[in-house]
Parts: sequence; structure tokens; C-alpha cells
Amino acid sequence: MNFLKLFLTLAVTAIPLIGCSESTKTATIVAVESSSPTASSKVGILLASHGSHSPQWRSMLHDLEDSVSNRVLSHARIDGIKTAFMEYTEPSIATRMREFDQEGFTDVIIVPLFLTVSSHSFDDIPTILHLKNDASALKTLQAENIERYQPKAKVTLTKELDFSGFLKDNIQRRVAALSKSPNDEGVALIAYGSAAYNTEWVELLTEIGSGLEDELGINSSSYGWCGHLVSYKADSTIAAIDQVLTNKKQALVIPVLVAYDKMFQTQIIGGAITSLPAETQARVSYIADAILPDAQLEQWIVDITASTAESLPKASHGQIAEASLQGK
Repeated sequence: MNFLKLFLTLAVTAIPLIGCSESTKTATIVAVESSSPTASSKVGILLASHGSHSPQWRSMLHDLEDSVSNRVLSHARIDGIKTAFMEYTEPSIATRMREFDQEGFTDVIIVPLFLTVSSHSFDDIPTILHLKNDASALKTLQAENIERYQPKAKVTLTKELDFSGFLKDNIQRRVAALSKSPNDEGVALIAYGSAAYNTEWVELLTEIGSGLEDELGINSSSYGWCGHLVSYKADSTIAAIDQVLTNKKQALVIPVLVAYDKMFQTQIIGGAITSLPAETQARVSYIADAILPDAQLEQWIVDITASTAESLPKASHGQIAEASLQGK
């Protein structure tokens, strides 16, 4: 049997994997084409998120799939949609990709539902799918007992969420719901954070905070972390609130988290607020909410899956894709 190796280098505009200019990446797809072509492609969509022990967190991600499913599947080239979690719980990415293979899908478009660039998109997901063998990611996957699976379907990763511009609108909408006197208020943005991509996270939150002045008249903002970067402790949240209250009467605290998880929104962020002196607590406004649900995010998923599906070849030839990520 003869095999033809097709080397297809997709530029950032084709399947960009990063949202910050200083860390631009390109994905190189190496496709191995079999000698027994099929009549047409069968395209699936996988909404991939981090995962959580929280049932409510997972429910919000399943609700997102339910909300976009009909619109995504209305595209003539898309035949299925599923949700997967990278860790902690099923359905895992490996489970869903195995299902796509068993159902005869030739192409799977993965939409990573992470707020900005992270090792999950660059290293973890490609390593799970045997598209990359990153030593650090392999060690993490083994330690956390995350299953790897080499799919038969060709895999394409889409942009991450901060490309859409919806995140600024989402934060502004939630700030506006808390705001009563913009001149007297500042905003503390609390996100998960990342040690490897701290620069990109800081840039993202700084840009969002700066935009609040033009749109809402709030000219003071800070940021803090609540994830493993700070060992899941409240200190960073407290520091962000204190920074705002040094020159403002009221701090509006906004969780920059995809979905609600009691551990983060209630125990860490909420716990930080309740640990403050009573007179300081009175100067803090907080709703334990999340980015989801969001109509603009739903439309972004519909649009990005449609445009990515349009870019795929209209006939599949039993391709197995392998991807290697390289810095540019």
C-alpha cells in the first residue's frame, strides 16, 4: 500500500493557537493519506474545556453545547457536536475522539474553551491526542491519569476565546450590573492565572481593565489569581481588592472564570471577601457568577466552527493528522 505524505503548514490565520503577539505560534499538520479514499468528509465539533470536580461547572458546559447545537449543526458541512473535559471527569477528550472515530468522522474541529493562551492548548491537548510528545505534558498526564488516544480523524484546533473580543463585552456587562457610582469605584478582576503564560494573562486583564474607563467611566482596576499559580489561596484576591480600595470607595470584584465552581467563586474569592474586616467588606460588591451563560460566546462558537469547517477539504481520504507546534 502506498502512502503520500502531505505537509500542510497552516499560518496563524488558518488555525491560530495563541492570542498574544509576543508568543505567536504556528501549527504544522502532517497528514498521512491512505490509498482508499472515501466519498466525502464527515466533520465533528468538540468543545474542549478544562474540567472540574464541580457538577454545576460541568452542567454549564453541557448547557453551552445544548444552546449552540442546532445552530452549529445547521451548517451543511458539520455532522456532529460533543463536549469533552481535559481532566477530572468524563467524558474525556480521549473518550469523545474515540466516539468520533467509531462513528466514522473524518475530521474533528476542536474548540478549546480556555480564556487565553495556555499550555492546555499548546501542549496538553496535542499530547493527549498523540499529535505531540511534550515531556512536561506527558509527565502531567501520567500523574493525573489522563488517557491518551491517537485519533484516525484529522484534528484542527480553532482560536481561543480572547480572539473573539466577546470577553471585554462580557466583563463590562457584569461590571455594569454591579456599578452604582463609577467615579467612586474600581474593579478587581480575579482569574485562574498561569505561571508559563503570566505575561499573556497580565496583558489580557490589563487591557480589559483599561477598557472599563471608556465604556463605564471606571478608571481604576487591578487583577489577582485564584488557581494553582497561587496554590488556590485567597491572598492574591485580597491584594487585588486592597489595591482598588487604596484610592476608591468601592471595589467591584469580577470572577474571570468560564463557569461557576464553588471552590473558586465561593470558597476562594468569596472567602477572601469574608476574611476582610466588616468595614472593608461593606466596601466590596461581588456576585459569584461566571462568564457563562453568554449569548455572544454562543454566537462566536457558531461562527468559528462554521468558518473552520469551510476551510477543510470537501473530500476526506482517510487522513490521520499529526501536529507539531513550533515557535515562530
